[in-house]
Amino acid sequence: MRSAITGLLALLCGTVLIGGAMFDADAQAAVAPGQALDVEALPDAALPWLDALESARAASCPELPLTWLVAQVQVESSWDPRAASSAGAAGLLQAMPGTWSAAGGGVGWPAGGRPPADHTVWDPWRHFSVVLPWMCTNLRAMTRHVQVTGKGASPLDAVAVCHIAGCSRVTGSATGVPVAGEAGCGAGCADQVAAYLEAIHRYLDEFTAEPATVGGGAATAFAGRSAGCTVPDPTGTGGCVTPATNWGVQQIWATFGKRPTSCWDAHAWNPTSDHPQGKGCDITFGKLGKFPGGDDVTAGWQLAAWLQANAAALHVKYVIWQGRIWSAGRDDEGWRAYTGGGVYDADSATGGHYDHVHVSFTD
Repeated sequence: MRSAITGLLALLCGTVLIGGAMFDADAQAAVAPGQALDVEALPDAALPWLDALESARAASCPELPLTWLVAQVQVESSWDPRAASSAGAAGLLQAMPGTWSAAGGGVGWPAGGRPPADHTVWDPWRHFSVVLPWMCTNLRAMTRHVQVTGKGASPLDAVAVCHIAGCSRVTGSATGVPVAGEAGCGAGCADQVAAYLEAIHRYLDEFTAEPATVGGGAATAFAGRSAGCTVPDPTGTGGCVTPATNWGVQQIWATFGKRPTSCWDAHAWNPTSDHPQGKGCDITFGKLGKFPGGDDVTAGWQLAAWLQANAAALHVKYVIWQGRIWSAGRDDEGWRAYTGGGVYDADSATGGHYDHVHVSFTD
């Protein structure tokens, strides 16, 4: 059975609808380099419901890593769609009746009781389609909260606390994870939260595949000095780039071949862009304006991962690809969802950087 599903993730989300256009998402299932789901490590009980989970995640909350969700479902229900708790939580992600109603699932069930046998909370497809948007609302709110307050909890830990104990435990605690006596959380509550987070992280480690070796090897480090936009754009546009950008482009071409590349551009609609400063470049995969196929997506991730691995040597500031962004200044957060910053339509092939890898350099 295992040999038949080693390629399951590609099958799960081989096509995803974004902004009305279809694109191949074989690599998207991995969320980002270094965060691929190890299907071989999953229990058999998970396999029938991965499709439902990934479909709901891709549609409503792509910033929730699939690996994290798989670990959380494992902790909540061990992948039993009819799991129920004595408190009245039900289904794969253990939704409470009030949460189910508030999230738009329809009529709930009596507090502390078990939903009737024909209730839709038991249906994995319906369950995930209702619960994940609710979780995503909490994730976005808690992400803002921990960033504004400087609390030590990661956004994913914070949303897990929301899920098991309520978001007031995040907002009312010093770190975002309550200890006994904080935010109305007694010793039993604090122990339960700590055990819950520990279990999620344990399964996260178990279900995450080892990062693939980054192809291309080490880049030759830029040894020059910042000198502004003074070097002729190597792509032949007639514009200029910085010495570090020119070096980075030459290293990319030497390692991956001379793919279609665009650097300097006036970007009149976005004058704060790195392109008119000669610090940003776009490397196309497939055809501009079209969502690329699987081979191009894989090749783009190879370049993106290589730029990430060689960021210090090449003075890379950030990389955007396939609706994800990685920043050197926020390396501990990994690849985050790319929103377009209010300037670009992140759901389109070009605005979401699905058809090209963007790299910005610091100088």
